Parts: sequence; C-alpha cells; structure tokens
Amino acid sequence: MVIKGKALVVGCSLSGLAAAKLLLSEGYVVFVTEYGKMQDKYSAEVTELKALGAFFEFEGHTKDFIAGADFAVTSPSVPNEAFIFKLLRELNIDVISELDLAYRVVEDKNSFIGITGTNGKTTTTSAVAHILSKVFRAVACGNIGLPPCSVVFENPDKYVTEVSSFQLEKSSEFRPHIACWTNFTPDHITWHGSLEAYFAAKSKMFLNQTESDFAILNGQDKALVDFSSKCKARVLFFDLETEKDCAFVSEGSIWLKYGDVKEKVINIEDSQLSGHHNYQNLMCAILISKVCGLDIETIRDGIKSFKAPEHRMEKFAEYNGITFYNDSKATNPESAIAAIDAFNSKNVVLIAGGRDKLTSLAEFCDSVKEHITSVILIGEAAARFKQELLLKNFDRIYEEATMELAVDKAISLSPDVVLLSPACASFDMFSGYEERGRVFKEYVLSKVSK
Repeated sequence: MVIKGKALVVGCSLSGLAAAKLLLSEGYVVFVTEYGKMQDKYSAEVTELKALGAFFEFEGHTKDFIAGADFAVTSPSVPNEAFIFKLLRELNIDVISELDLAYRVVEDKNSFIGITGTNGKTTTTSAVAHILSKVFRAVACGNIGLPPCSVVFENPDKYVTEVSSFQLEKSSEFRPHIACWTNFTPDHITWHGSLEAYFAAKSKMFLNQTESDFAILNGQDKALVDFSSKCKARVLFFDLETEKDCAFVSEGSIWLKYGDVKEKVINIEDSQLSGHHNYQNLMCAILISKVCGLDIETIRDGIKSFKAPEHRMEKFAEYNGITFYNDSKATNPESAIAAIDAFNSKNVVLIAGGRDKLTSLAEFCDSVKEHITSVILIGEAAARFKQELLLKNFDRIYEEATMELAVDKAISLSPDVVLLSPACASFDMFSGYEERGRVFKEYVLSKVSK
C-alpha cells in the first residue's frame, strides 16, 4: 500500500480509535496522542492498532510526536481550551473531526443523513434508521454511540448520523444530503462559551449544504424558522402545515404534504411513543424517509413497530396500578417539560433533580403545576428546585437521599404514573444518565418481581 502521509489522532477514545483504524486502512502512518492514561477498556483496541502499525503516546502531548502530521483528527470530547489545539496551531496542522474523516472517505456523500438538536436526537436517529432499514442497509451512528468511522467498514446505504454540537464545532467538511434540526434550547453553554456559539456550532452542517440537499426544521421553533432563510437547501418544516413540503399533526393523526400530495400517515395512537415531543420526532422521521423514497405504507409499518430507545420516555413496568416511565435522558428542563406535558388528567409523581445546569426553571415549574401531583427531588439540585417550585406556590414536594428511597416514596403516594424525568445532569450520583435510568428501572422491577 502506498503511504499517503502522517495522520495524527487526538484522543484515545471510542471515536479516536475508530478514526485511527480507518486511517490505517486508507494508507496513513497513524500517531495517536492522549493527554490522560490509557483506559483499560481500550487496551485490546490499542494492542490491535499497534500491531497494524499505529504509534501511541499517553499522559501528555509532545511536539516531537506530533510534528510533521499532514492533518489531525480530534475526538469530540477533547475540550476547546486543551493545550493540544494551541500546539497544533503553532505547528500549522489542520484539524478535522472524526465525522469529517468518515465523510471524506465515503464515496457516496448522499448516503449521509445528519440529525442534530438540543433534545430528541437519539429517538429521531433511531426511528429513521429503523424505518429506512425496511428498504436500505441503514446504520444509526455518531453521537448515539457508534463512530461513523467504524461504520465505514460496513459500507451501508445510509449513515443515519446523530450529530452533537461538540462534533459539529470541530467539523468543517461534513455536509449531509439530508439534515434535520429537532429543536434549539439553551444547553452546553459552559462548553461553547455562549448561546450564540452553541447555535453556530449546530448550524454548521446546514450552512455547508447546497441547493441539491434537504434541510428539515422545527416549524414551532422561532429560532429555526428564522434560520431557514439562511439555508440554501430545500427546506421542509415539521409540526407546521405550510404551502410547501411539511409534516404536521391534525385530528389525532400525523399528516404529510410532499409535492402535490397531502395524505395521512398514521394515527398517533397507533405508534408506541407518547408525548408531542415524540410525535415531532416521528414527523422528522417521516420527512426523512419520504425524501429517501419510501412509500407511506412502508413508513407507517416502520412507525408502528418502532419502540422508544432506553431512557427516553420508556414505559417499562406496571405495579399495583402504577405505570412507570424512565426518561433519564431528560438532562435539561426543556426535555423534562416535554415529558411532563405528555400527561393530562392523571395523578403523576415526578422524580427530578441531579447536577444542576443552572438554567431557568420558570417554564419547568409551570409545567409541573399544570401536570404533576407531587414532586420527589434528589441530588445536588434539590434545594434550588424546591425553592423555585415553592415560589410558584407548588408545595407537594418531597426530598430523598437516593433513587431507591425516591421510588419507595413515589409508590407510597399511589399515583397513576411515576415519571423519572430529572431535568438535570446525573454526575452527582451516577456515572451518566444511563446508569441513573438503569438503577431506577432495576429497583422498580425488583418490586414487580416480588
């Protein structure tokens, strides 16, 4: 194989290792630099890549190791202020993202579908991949947990790519043929530095598009409606009936208007998802699937068989007349509001709290007052959440030290529904929202099995 040059990979993570393997297959000499120690969980992959010829350095970045690289591929988890980026600028080494690398390598650029947004990305990505798999070899990848660079070896027809702002901030080349923006609300401000910078990162893949591409935007999000005028791509709105191509809810059904045809796709009661935010996710999936050429019957069948991903409004148990929902992925107030608003005329106990993101709780408290009977608070944010709820004259509040005690208290209140939708990050008590959701589910299911 002809050696193409030296490629540097920044970060020995899941995406970094996938990038290194792809670069080796493309004929590059690969150097992987990691600021921290090698993690045991990656030892097998590192050993394999070393055997293939890759070089590694850990516990720091050295100029001699980095110098001479033709370009660098960075993992999305490497912070913007990291020393390595200053060093790369000094050495005039261009930086691309792992997402950019996959896009460079794949010949059929139209095979990429990009899905971003503050909330709803994973559900939408999963739904799109599920529906498209009825016709294509479609793989859900990206921020959902599977690096696009590793998917390249599978040679799928469609790369259904969940794209985070962290990935997009460091991307310059990625231009999906179909790009979808589910919504935009304040989040990750500390990482990006400002709300404007967060929006700018999200907008990148849309601004890269051309007239031959498609941009699917939330018709109920003013920021995205305003942004649509900057898109060169053909714009399709969801959750808004317009004169042009769109998807919307009317009379208990999701409708599609595409070209000269307007038709009912599915009754919302025939899907396995709950809440208007999930119906928005399905509208995105319908539009993407239609653009990809699927007929309505195939789309409808796909929606009927699609289940919500774990930790996202996941209905998982019934016990003593109580239905339990795991929405641990609701790591900000806006996402929790979407879950809370899905319940009307029911006795609902909400378990919330965790590591506070210090965003406004005004709308969250309004939704709680309208839809929730009692709130059980856990974690570091409990005091502020309680204070804000009391200011709104909501006083049916309990505080518990652990998830297990919170579940016990919720059951003792004999509600119709117990909803875990924390509106907070999880790192005060858990390794991530996944562990938080699993602990919740496992404890509830232990009750059910007795």
